[in-house]
Amino acid sequence: MQRIHELLEARAARTPDAVFLFGPTGATTYAALQAMVDVAAQDLQDAGVRPTDRVVLVAENCAAHIALLMACSRIGAWSCGVNARMSPGEIAAIAERADARLCCFTAEASESADRHAQRAGAVPMALPGVMRSAVRAEARVEPDAALADTAAIIFTSGTSGTPKGVMVSHRGLLHFGRVSATVRALNERDRAYAFLPMTHIFGIGTVLMAALTGGASLVLRSAFSPVDVLQALAGEQVSNLLGPPTMYARLLAHIDAEHVVPRFPHLRYVYTGSAPLDPALKQRVERLFGQPLHYGYGLSEYAGSVFLTRTESPRTDTAAGHAVEGGEARIVTLDGQDAAQGDTGEIWLRGPGLMLGYFRDAAATAQVMRPGGWYASGDLGRFGEDGALFVVGRLKEMIIRSGFNVYPAEIEAVIGRFDGVHLCAVVGVPEADGNEQIVAFVEMKPGAVLDEAALRVQLVEHLSPYKRPARIEVIDAMPTTANGKLLKRELQARARQP
Repeated sequence: MQRIHELLEARAARTPDAVFLFGPTGATTYAALQAMVDVAAQDLQDAGVRPTDRVVLVAENCAAHIALLMACSRIGAWSCGVNARMSPGEIAAIAERADARLCCFTAEASESADRHAQRAGAVPMALPGVMRSAVRAEARVEPDAALADTAAIIFTSGTSGTPKGVMVSHRGLLHFGRVSATVRALNERDRAYAFLPMTHIFGIGTVLMAALTGGASLVLRSAFSPVDVLQALAGEQVSNLLGPPTMYARLLAHIDAEHVVPRFPHLRYVYTGSAPLDPALKQRVERLFGQPLHYGYGLSEYAGSVFLTRTESPRTDTAAGHAVEGGEARIVTLDGQDAAQGDTGEIWLRGPGLMLGYFRDAAATAQVMRPGGWYASGDLGRFGEDGALFVVGRLKEMIIRSGFNVYPAEIEAVIGRFDGVHLCAVVGVPEADGNEQIVAFVEMKPGAVLDEAALRVQLVEHLSPYKRPARIEVIDAMPTTANGKLLKRELQARARQP
């Protein structure tokens, strides 16, 4: 297979009547979804969409969104998924940066998308429930033949700066779909709970591509709801539960607050990714489900996960496991040398899932690419004695205190073990003398009150003086993106406030 839509075509030809999507309003078979792709592809072509044109999809998870993704693949256009819950200004900026030929809105399935469609003066498409904006005649096709394998442009969440358009390849998505399906042993009897936005690599790669590759079905949702997760686990034969650490934290908080006794008769695989994993959270999740919480390390720039833990050898620590097939990694010091085993440095990656670059941004691409085809991720990590990867945090989030490097994840792990703490995030704030002040934000469990004096005693027992937070602030709820990624930039801005 050369393009991602061929995965769906193969399933529709092999098992046309099998249900692929279980949605809130009904089920969608492979054949029905393929028919939607046929209509959507004709829609786009009738609107004048050409190969390498960018089509912005303002969407929340639904069958029409998947159909549009596959339709873009079939005609050679590049989909640019945008979560419909973003602001009009954010969506307009992405459409401009993508030099989009067209914007499509999944208006029927998403009130937010419908509002954006009305604001844009969009008109109905033949694909039911979808609207489109006027075609931009001045949008340029992409002349670089080396980028012809682009399947989608995923705009980064912008947690550490202005979002960039990551050009994700068909090859990378197909490769990771196979890797993820193999690691999870996905088959036709599996159902994955699918709330992760398919505007993000986690949703497209780990959820959609893996399910199509393995023949699994999706319990499709447009947003995360602890109540709905528990209902789906109990009554909709969910066998795979996947999400960022914050999802599990919210789920545990709901269970504690409502005194729920969860049922999950079919659950056999539990996975988290997209952020560092707190040891205390891992233990709580594993106690809840009575099985390992698997973990992986991936990013938009690599079409999925580069490291995964294996079902046959679950880990008791928080390592992200070993490199997947074809993936390579190095830990590199700030002066560009390979770090000694066990030392922390920047994670460099290469392999079949690596992006084709940032869309029309050669300078940004050059900033992260290194000789030999290595991508400098900006993430910090180290290799354990058995070669497993431990993710420490972001290079830009590393705090310099009293001349020492301080890694927020180490402090967060200590605070996360304290009684009553639900979530914790640590940031650095520049001081006048060039030092950085350490600030910890803490979200407590429902009904719990922070005993700061007792927490500071624990910090003294487990952390060197230069690692201890100068300030500890209780926060009602941690700020996150639509896919559950913690927005430390917002916390840093809050920490700077007098």
